[in-house]
Amino acid sequence: MSYKEIESVIEPSNKTLALELLESIISELPSEISQIIEESFTHKRIPKEYLFSSILFAYCNASGLAFKIKHRGFTNHSNLYFAIIGNRGDIKSPAMSLATEPLNSYDNNAYDNYMREKKTLESNSMSEEQNTRKQLLIQNATIEAAMYTHCKNPYSIGIYIDELSFLIEKMASKNSNDGKDWRTFFLQGNTNQHIDIGRKTTESYRLKKSCPSLLGSLQTQFINKLFADGNLESGFIDRILYTTKLTNNNKLSRNKVSNEVLINYNKALNNLLKYRRAIEDENTSLEILLNKDADELMYNYIQKLIDKELILPEQEKEYNSKMQINIYKLVLITHLVKNSKNQNYQSKITKESVELAISMNEFYFLNFKTILSHKATKINEKHFLQELIKRAKKNKATQTDITKIFGLSKGYVSKLWNR
Repeated sequence: MSYKEIESVIEPSNKTLALELLESIISELPSEISQIIEESFTHKRIPKEYLFSSILFAYCNASGLAFKIKHRGFTNHSNLYFAIIGNRGDIKSPAMSLATEPLNSYDNNAYDNYMREKKTLESNSMSEEQNTRKQLLIQNATIEAAMYTHCKNPYSIGIYIDELSFLIEKMASKNSNDGKDWRTFFLQGNTNQHIDIGRKTTESYRLKKSCPSLLGSLQTQFINKLFADGNLESGFIDRILYTTKLTNNNKLSRNKVSNEVLINYNKALNNLLKYRRAIEDENTSLEILLNKDADELMYNYIQKLIDKELILPEQEKEYNSKMQINIYKLVLITHLVKNSKNQNYQSKITKESVELAISMNEFYFLNFKTILSHKATKINEKHFLQELIKRAKKNKATQTDITKIFGLSKGYVSKLWNR
């Protein structure tokens, strides 16, 4: 079912619509992407939506500032922020690891080269200033280290965090300078603004254009942390593409994802990375143009988003405004994904690629609405009662008072009371 067909369905659930869109999107992806998603779901029980988002992140990071799209006076690159939402045991980390394996392999080789060069320079008593470590992913770093690494790798840096809750909690804390700096980094990086770090005792540095991407997971129970102090008001949560749990496979398989499927996926992503490195070495970027039909469709869709913004609830309205930026990034990523097998990147973006990117944009909007429903309605009853009992004790109420008011058993109240 396409986005246009889904739009005409009367009041289905967000999850139902998102699942329909997901299946439609996967069917339109090139075989090296769709096959690894399907086989990983069948043989490794990895949810399709988790691997799909992780793959988009991998392509974002591999392309970086090397590719750009200009439209209606705006220039956009492909960096996006992804959050995989689910419960413990929902196979989030394997999806992230599988999609980014080619990037990890690149980083491993780059690190080995860096260390070999370092030893050579040390043995010859030479300066190490020119020995720069090439790097695509950061997993555990301070904000200062992340920005410094990005300055040494100006075309992209991927922030890869297995559990986002700690970072999000830090960003929401009024007492955490690191948290504020992380949030500023992501807000500015989303639109490729500069990074300028001044230091009194060490070298200062400046990056004229930033290009961070983000991939992390978050347990459903921590969704409210997204809306904590500062994150909502700053617009940070509106810049994230959320993926909620949609597919589930409870059947074990004795088979593995075929080597051919893995090789094809790795080859396509490495093709993009190799092409990007050649552009980076020349310190330039490749502008990708839209054909006439694609340009017209893009114009009409963005106008539709602007019109829709007038009737949406407040939080959906804010997310809608970011969709007007994300569509450019998704169109660019879709073009790169569809052309990585044959490295036909210089071809014009087609109407079909724009249609697929629109479906992706709407898919993530549906997931965001699911996030809002969790935020609005989910209450941890046990936690609520524990807090209530603490206050009851403080105000010298009795266990009997609690049982009478809430109709709970004496045994259950007593168990909570004594904890």
